[in-house]
Amino acid sequence: MNLNIKAQEQNTYDAIVIGSGVSGGWAAKELSEKGLKVLMLDRGKKLEHVKDYETATKDPWEFTHRGRITVDQRETHPKLSRDYPYSEHNEKYWINDSESPYNEVKRFDWYRPDIVGGKSIMWGRQSYRLSDIDFEANLKDGIAVDWPIRYKDIAPWYDYVEKFAGISGTREGLPQLPDGQFMPAMEMNCVEKDVKAAVESKYKGRIITMGRVANITKPLPGRESCQFRNLCSRGCPFGAYFSTQSSTLPAAMATGNLTLRPDSIVNSVIYDEKQGKATGVRVIDKHTKEMVEYYAKIIFINGSTLGSTFVMLNSTSSRFPNGLGNDSGVLGKYLMDHHFRTGASGTAEGYDDKYFFGRRANGIYVPRYRNIGSDKRDYLRGFGYQGGASRGGWSRGIAEMGVGKDFKEMLTEPGKWSMGLGGFGECLPYEDNVVTLDTSVKDAWGQPVLKFDAEFKENEKKMRVDMMNDAAEMLEAAGLKNVKTYDNGSYPGMAIHEMGTARMGRDPKTSVLNGFNQMHAVKNVFVTDGSCMTSAACVNPSLTYMALTARAVDYAVKELKKGNI
Repeated sequence: MNLNIKAQEQNTYDAIVIGSGVSGGWAAKELSEKGLKVLMLDRGKKLEHVKDYETATKDPWEFTHRGRITVDQRETHPKLSRDYPYSEHNEKYWINDSESPYNEVKRFDWYRPDIVGGKSIMWGRQSYRLSDIDFEANLKDGIAVDWPIRYKDIAPWYDYVEKFAGISGTREGLPQLPDGQFMPAMEMNCVEKDVKAAVESKYKGRIITMGRVANITKPLPGRESCQFRNLCSRGCPFGAYFSTQSSTLPAAMATGNLTLRPDSIVNSVIYDEKQGKATGVRVIDKHTKEMVEYYAKIIFINGSTLGSTFVMLNSTSSRFPNGLGNDSGVLGKYLMDHHFRTGASGTAEGYDDKYFFGRRANGIYVPRYRNIGSDKRDYLRGFGYQGGASRGGWSRGIAEMGVGKDFKEMLTEPGKWSMGLGGFGECLPYEDNVVTLDTSVKDAWGQPVLKFDAEFKENEKKMRVDMMNDAAEMLEAAGLKNVKTYDNGSYPGMAIHEMGTARMGRDPKTSVLNGFNQMHAVKNVFVTDGSCMTSAACVNPSLTYMALTARAVDYAVKELKKGNI
């Protein structure tokens, strides 16, 4: 008996954070800086900053398969290998589909990292604020439920996280895209500047700005400015972009209050019915498959939208037979992602004597302009564009049947200038876009798997027509030639902006979390990753997860000190 008590004491912390990605890193930093003893759990293997970025400085010819994946890798990663994120450049960072399968009623591309730091190592780094146009949209449209917060509630927290993370960008004064605390923006190249001038002179309300990106343009403590290498997804040895490893983890470790435990698969949250609160978590050791329990006063669930939803659905008890905190029955419903892979591109003439600096890890951004003010379309919400201009490099010759001296000399000169615009559109929250537990299939650790049944519907399909045609119209208006449109199709999951399955709301009967990301039904559990989102907006969401996390920790610690949780 004494041994058990001692073991429980050794495994007890003030707070447990599940997941170490963008939001989990912030939770660990904020909790430990406020003096709590924190345990951060992640299913991924340890990835040490700089030392473990094995491919970060490799040249193209140093990769056996020149960046491509093998037939064997396609077979062991049948879903992960469908699209671009999984490559030879960072293949060790991703989960093995065959060990951790999932099922689909309809296609869903789920990109899961297998490293400490999660997707913060591989993310696209575009960082935008939601506005009241987004926070009020559900209420005005009579869709889903109202957000329990407004822009004024989160604005100071956007300020707070931007200053620490380091966001470069330009202030534009747009109500639909609030300005932030920016480092100097990266520079547009000559074609982008001319297209910007042409578009803004011909279309009232359409702005082309530099992407707001978590690549720093001025040094921060322990981090150097972006080197314009554009190899970010391999891990940045300069710490030039925000990641857990470069930013929040060092800050948390510096307090002496953080314990990091990698290779720890969180199976479920332990709920004590007598106390009416969560007391800890059950963890499966990835290698030994031993189940271990850890205990804490506060639990932050930050395992990414779908990882967190799995943990909550799998945390059943007589009080919560359908998943932790799931009195409303909406846990796993209203799954959203952005839809993209449609737009246009064209060639720019008259710039053959000009080139650009480095390999800028960023592009231009066109903020949403549809369904704003007097603009009314035959669909709800809107979209933004990401894109940029560049000149063709030597790789343009790969598909050619050219040989000989003239061909080789041609490839030593830059190719033609081209520019593209690709849309990112908002997906509405639909009750029947769901993810559930499938107990008929087990992963390598004997756990049930997730099953997806989600799709983009008519509203998104109508929006895609504008996303494609508007892009072509703007490029043609700016004088580009050979403008071609494309729609390569988009399945949920592809944009890697999945969200919404444990949404915030005002009413416990229709939502899982309150306005502070606190479970309505379990007051000492907080969820601040993408699963908390009530609607999707059309902007990249990670900055919002950071701000919501810092805000939730501030609230949680104050409530803990008051004895309310």
